[in-house]
Amino acid sequence: MTLVSRWEDVPLFDDETAEAAFWSDARLDLRLMEASVAASSDSTESVTITLRIDPRMLAKIKRLARMRYLNYQSMIKQWLSERLEQEMRDRSQI
Repeated sequence: MTLVSRWEDVPLFDDETAEAAFWSDARLDLRLMEASVAASSDSTESVTITLRIDPRMLAKIKRLARMRYLNYQSMIKQWLSERLEQEMRDRSQI
């Protein structure tokens, strides 16, 4: 059984058969699921910011989010949260 510990490890599927084959041998890491739940619970305490992004990059992000059945803003927050955790872990090992 393959353990998926990062959203980036989930491939983009060509069809439902390929996706079903992938998930028949894979499962999400509990920490990834908990981080996703924690990220969504923070939304009530969110601060609105303005971030300028190249339109082509934003289009790619939106397309990727749609393929993963996610809201693109939520996916960006998940990415930031995962990277922040990684940075904090890396700094604590120094």
